Amino acid sequence: MFDEYGYSGASVSKIMSRAGITPGALYFHFSGKQALAHTVMVEQGNGLEAPPGDDGLQRLIDINLYLAGELQTNSLLRAGVRLAVEQGEFGAPDDTPYQYWVAQFAEQLLAAQEKGELLADVDVHELAWTLVSSYSGTQLLSQISTGRSDLYQRLVALWRYLLPGIATPAARSQLSFSNQWDHSAT
Repeated sequence: MFDEYGYSGASVSKIMSRAGITPGALYFHFSGKQALAHTVMVEQGNGLEAPPGDDGLQRLIDINLYLAGELQTNSLLRAGVRLAVEQGEFGAPDDTPYQYWVAQFAEQLLAAQEKGELLADVDVHELAWTLVSSYSGTQLLSQISTGRSDLYQRLVALWRYLLPGIATPAARSQLSFSNQWDHSAT
């Protein structure tokens, strides 16, 4: 519901009808639509399984591309992402979902730094924040422009432009962009 209609367009009655639940069931778990929306937003990453592999730059790229695929197929993730953007409509700003991804990206960047994959002047935490911001903007513009059908290609382009400024030439020569998560043709 939130994915399709956003916070304002998803009425409680529509939510209950789609979920096949009674008001009692909804209000047993949530105090109202605002609490439900906040939970969906904050827990958007729950249940996602990051691609396997050694921590580092390749795994970070794989996680980004995996998330692109999930945004094309996972309605709960799409709803959480949409609500994160629209959260001014239903309460005080909460950057929890963004900080979650900053921490996940920083973990991979720290591993990349330890492996010598990053240029010496890269600030891992600043880069993690920049990557989450860039990813968020890219997916939003892709959603508005093409319904995210070009998200995989846009993220590959983002990485191709960013990598020369953050990764060593040796690391860059070993990186690849797997299309296994590109669901734009399906």
